[in-house]
Amino acid sequence: VRILLGTKTASRSFLNATLSLTSKNSSILLWWTQMDHRNSKQLVGRKPTTSGPSWLTVIGHSKDSLWSMDFFNAESVLLKAYSVMVIMDQFSRRIIGFDVHRGDVGGEALCSLFREIAANIPTPKYLSLDNDPLYRFDRWAPELEFIMINPIYSIPLTPVSHPFVERLLGSVRREYLDRLFFWNTRDLQRKLDQFRDYFNEHRVHAGIDGDLPNRRADEIEPRVANLENYSWDSH
Repeated sequence: VRILLGTKTASRSFLNATLSLTSKNSSILLWWTQMDHRNSKQLVGRKPTTSGPSWLTVIGHSKDSLWSMDFFNAESVLLKAYSVMVIMDQFSRRIIGFDVHRGDVGGEALCSLFREIAANIPTPKYLSLDNDPLYRFDRWAPELEFIMINPIYSIPLTPVSHPFVERLLGSVRREYLDRLFFWNTRDLQRKLDQFRDYFNEHRVHAGIDGDLPNRRADEIEPRVANLENYSWDSH
């Protein structure tokens, strides 16, 4: 089902019907490409009558089907500003990669950073993004089309519609960047790669039932200790 709204504020009866429809069938996707900010706020600001998974959860339910991408800023001990692209896989919560750029990111840098992270690995069918004007760069859409990725843009001015990667950005800051210093691009990239390895291989996640992202992504059975076979070791 594809619902496209115009520039006028939707009526209350239409909003009620939309909420009722999506709450009963979580496989229905709403595409907000022509919705203005007032309509999106009206819908997001109200709670559906029944609980259920979000549309991003539905799309990302299978392995390697949905990535989420975002940017955050960091400042070195030399007071230089850096922009960092981060991409995560929603199904496994695995960090696909970080890439660091000194200063603000433009259109050319956007495509370059994405290619650097996504090079030589299988790509998903969908890529979740926010509504940053940066993605209007004329080469960005052909870049995704060439590798057969469909972009899904979040509702404007509504961070809760892009929740998984937003939560990851908070974890990176609270657990890592707020506790250390870095000198330059190379130093920050090295430290972020170390955090990625820790996050994917050793940090359990409540959202995937206490599992590890790499284990969930590779579908590896956990090793369980055999308590029937043991012995005492004298010291």
